[in-house]
Amino acid sequence: MSKFVIYQVLPRLFGSYGTHNQYAGTLAENGCGKFNNFTPKALKEIKSLGVTHVWYTGIIEHATKTNYSAYGIEQSHLALVKGQAGSPYAIKDYYDVDPDLAEDVPHRMEEFEALVQRTHRAGMKVIIDFVPNHVAREYRSDMKPRGVADLGEGDHPEWAFSPLNNFYYMPGQAFAPQFDLQGYAEYPARATGNDVFHPSPSVNDWYETVKLNYGVNYLNNKEKQFDPTPNTWHKMLDILLYWAAKGVDGFRCDMAEMVPVEFWGWVIPQVKREHPGTLFIAEVYNPAEYRNYICNGKFDYLYDKVGLYDTLRNVTSRNHPVRNITYAWQALGGIEGHMLNFLENHDEQRIGSGFFCGAGIYAEPAMIVAATLTQGPVMVYCGQELGELGMDNEGFSGLDGRTTIFDYWGVKSIQAWANGGKFDGAGLSDEQKELRAFYKTLLNVTLREKAITDGVMYDLEYANFDNPRFNSHEQFAYFRKHEGDLLLVVLNFHDKHLDTEVRIPPEAFQYLNLPEGDSYTCTNLLDEAEQFPVVTLDSRTPFRTIIPAWKGKIIKLKRTARHPARPRTTPPMMALM
Repeated sequence: MSKFVIYQVLPRLFGSYGTHNQYAGTLAENGCGKFNNFTPKALKEIKSLGVTHVWYTGIIEHATKTNYSAYGIEQSHLALVKGQAGSPYAIKDYYDVDPDLAEDVPHRMEEFEALVQRTHRAGMKVIIDFVPNHVAREYRSDMKPRGVADLGEGDHPEWAFSPLNNFYYMPGQAFAPQFDLQGYAEYPARATGNDVFHPSPSVNDWYETVKLNYGVNYLNNKEKQFDPTPNTWHKMLDILLYWAAKGVDGFRCDMAEMVPVEFWGWVIPQVKREHPGTLFIAEVYNPAEYRNYICNGKFDYLYDKVGLYDTLRNVTSRNHPVRNITYAWQALGGIEGHMLNFLENHDEQRIGSGFFCGAGIYAEPAMIVAATLTQGPVMVYCGQELGELGMDNEGFSGLDGRTTIFDYWGVKSIQAWANGGKFDGAGLSDEQKELRAFYKTLLNVTLREKAITDGVMYDLEYANFDNPRFNSHEQFAYFRKHEGDLLLVVLNFHDKHLDTEVRIPPEAFQYLNLPEGDSYTCTNLLDEAEQFPVVTLDSRTPFRTIIPAWKGKIIKLKRTARHPARPRTTPPMMALM
C-alpha cells in the first residue's frame, strides 16, 4: 500500500467550454469535451494539485442518442438511452472508446492512446472504469479483435440459466418494460442490470442495461457453477488485458459486489501477472463483504462510502457529532488502509450544492480527515477543488445537486478555471482561488509527509470527551507519527472561531513512543506563515490553539529540547482500542 491521490474527471464535461447550455441539449447544441482538451498544460495543472492518478470516467463506448452510424457504429434505440449523451455505465462496446470524445472519430482510439501517453509524461497514472456487471441492452462490439466472440454470441436463449451463457434469459417472454417503448423488440427477454429477473423493469430500474452471467444461478438460490470456468470470465479477462496493454494503469470496477468474488480472485492475479502493478479499486457498499473482496477478491482498495464518506457528510451537515469519525474508522478494524476516501464523486451530490453544504469551503476540515486520517488513498472529483455547486438542471439528470453524467453540458467552475484552454484560473473568483489553493496545499502535504504516507494514527477524541475546552460534537484531533516525524491535526467543524485546548493522554505518549516534557517548535503545514510559541508536550499540559470556523490545522512538531521524565501524578486514562 502507498498513499496516492486520484483526480476523477469526465472528459465529456472537462473540455466543454460552451456557455449557452440548452436543457437536454444535443451534442451540436451544447458541445462535448475531447481527449485532446487534456493538453500538457492542463495535465501539468492537475498534477500540481498533488494528483498521482487520473480517473478518466466514461472512456469506453456506451449507448448514446448521437448518431455515429456514418462511422460504422450502430445507432442506439433512443428510448434505451438515458439523457442525450447516455450513461457511461451502459457499455455498448468493451473494445472501443466513446466517439464523442474524439476530434477525428475514425482515429478515436489513437487519440485515447495519445492521452494515456500525455498523462504518463506528466507524471501521472491512468485509471478507467471497468463495468463488469451489465452492458447496454443493444451491446454489439464493432471493434473487437479478430477471433473474439461477442457477448451473447453462442448463447442458448432457450435456457434461463447456464454458465455457458453470457446473459440470463426468460424463455417464452418478450421484453415488456413498465413504460412506453416502441420500436424495440427483445425476445426472449434478458435480466436487467440491477438484478431484475422478470421481463418488465420499471422506469426506476437500470432498464437500459442487461445483467451479465458469471455462473451464479439466481433462479436457484444463487447456486454457483464455476467449474468449468464460465465463458463470461474468460471474455472479461480478455477485455481487461486489452486495456492494460494500452497503458491503462488501473481499473475502478463499477458495482464490483454484484459480480461474484470468486471471479475477481481469479481474474485480478492473471492481469497482474502480465501487467504488474495494475491497480484494482472496487465499488462495494456492504461492509460485511469488505474483507471478502480484499482477501478473496484480491482488490487493492474499496470505496469507503457507507463508512467515512457518510460520516463526514453527516458531520459537515451538522446532523451527527464529530466524534462519530472515531466510530467510522474503528468499524473497519484494521483495513482502513485499503479504503479509498472521498467527499465527492459522480454519484454523490456536490459539497457546494444546496443539498449538501451550500459552499465548498465548509468541507475543508472533512477533506483534511479524508486525506490524512489513514494511509489509504484519497480522491477529488473535478470541480470539487473549485467549489462547484452542481445546481444546474441539465436534462435527464435534473436539479439534484450532482453534475450530470447523462447530458452534454458545460460546467461553470471548470470553464472558469480552464479559461478557454489556458488553464490559468483567470475566471475564478477569489473564493474559488482560495479553495483551490487549500486543496493544492493539503494534497501535496498528504503525499510529502511520512507521518501521513507511512505513519500511525492516534485518535485523541476519547481523551477529550470531558474536556471543557474541547467539544467533541464540533472538534476532532489526532496525531500522525512516523519515526521522528510528528503531526498534530486539529479540526473545527463549527461555524464559530475556536480557542481550544487538546488533552494528550499518557497512553498517547506510550503508543507513539514519545517522552513527556520535551519542547517542540510548531509549523502549520496548511499555513506556514502562522506563528507559534515553543510548546511542551506532556499529559498535564493541554495543547492550545485557535482555529477559524470550518478550518483545520496540520501542525508539524519538531523537538528542540529533551527534558527528564516527570513522575505521573494522575491515573492513566482508558487506552484507545
